[in-house]
Amino acid sequence: MWWLVCSEASVIIQAFLRWVETAKTGDRVRAASALGRAYVTTEMTTLDHHAAEMAMTFLLDDPSPKVRLALAEAVADFNCIPRSIILSLAEDQPETAYAVISRSPVLNDMDLVDLAARGTAETRAVIAARHPLSRPVAAAIAEIGGEEEVLILLENEQARFSSRTLKRLSDRLGHLWSIRNCLLEREDLPADARHALAEKVGAALSSFGLVQAAIGGRRVERITREACDRAAVDMAGAAQADQIPALVEHLRATGRLTPAFLLHALCSGKIDFFAAVIVNLSGVTGKRVRSILSDGRIHAIRALFDSAGLGPDVSALFAEAMMIWRKENRSGSPGPAATISSVLLSKLRGKRHASKTSGSLTDIIEKLTIAEQRQTARDYALLAAREAA
Repeated sequence: MWWLVCSEASVIIQAFLRWVETAKTGDRVRAASALGRAYVTTEMTTLDHHAAEMAMTFLLDDPSPKVRLALAEAVADFNCIPRSIILSLAEDQPETAYAVISRSPVLNDMDLVDLAARGTAETRAVIAARHPLSRPVAAAIAEIGGEEEVLILLENEQARFSSRTLKRLSDRLGHLWSIRNCLLEREDLPADARHALAEKVGAALSSFGLVQAAIGGRRVERITREACDRAAVDMAGAAQADQIPALVEHLRATGRLTPAFLLHALCSGKIDFFAAVIVNLSGVTGKRVRSILSDGRIHAIRALFDSAGLGPDVSALFAEAMMIWRKENRSGSPGPAATISSVLLSKLRGKRHASKTSGSLTDIIEKLTIAEQRQTARDYALLAAREAA
């Protein structure tokens, strides 16, 4: 356009204003696009720059949305555009606003958080798809976004999440299967959030009328609880060391740290997790707990378990399990979990008098022993099949 090559800013502006009053929409669209491209690609004097900014500012009030969209498309990818112009375009009609909101590097985290808070679900969806997306902006979407926006956010490979944000998503929207599945597929999902989602999966399955009718409400509840306990034990073994305390606190707060669950964890060889539980329940320092568990005499171990509120019968049983694990671990046995449960079961069955508590725990140990034997058989069959192939 001829006015872009003029040297005097006032002449440029005046000429542009006179021209734009009578120009057709198509011509104004082309002018807006050319003006934006010239601003970001052409070397201009200070006066020319000022004139171009004034002209772009004037176009913000153009009655045709096509003109404003053309300007937005031309300048959206560049960080040299004045904030006043970008912010104005971001407040325009949806199509124009989205062109800027989705791409402009001029918009900072505070701008995006503010737009997410004040905007529509569509606005938040556009923000959620930005590349890249910072943790504060992701946290804002996670806090107020609905299912669609959050799905876009979780599918954005360039979005960054804090552990706190992922936990918040689990709490807010974990009941939705689409969100839950996306979260469970993430390797960075904290262990306590993963367990909370596993609980929601169990609750969803147990609430199906067909399932309850087929096997009965009480049995569904028991099976669901056992499955969640197994999942929690598996998570405890896979969790990173810095996530274990949070997982333990989550399980304590949700009432999952029962003697049966702890026995399952101990018999499964999840000693680091088990030690963290004792630290949480007893208030004894981690260093002291690990020292007692690894080298302490059985009376010291029982006293430690008593301080964690396990009770005399349970403490005695756990102390025996701990001594078995210590012996098998030092001998380098390849299957300490199976050994612990089977040896404990043999000892408990050999006792003439068993309390009600130890009797119920015997049933649990027997189930663990059977489960370990079946798993060993499956592993053996798989190995044999591979060798025969």
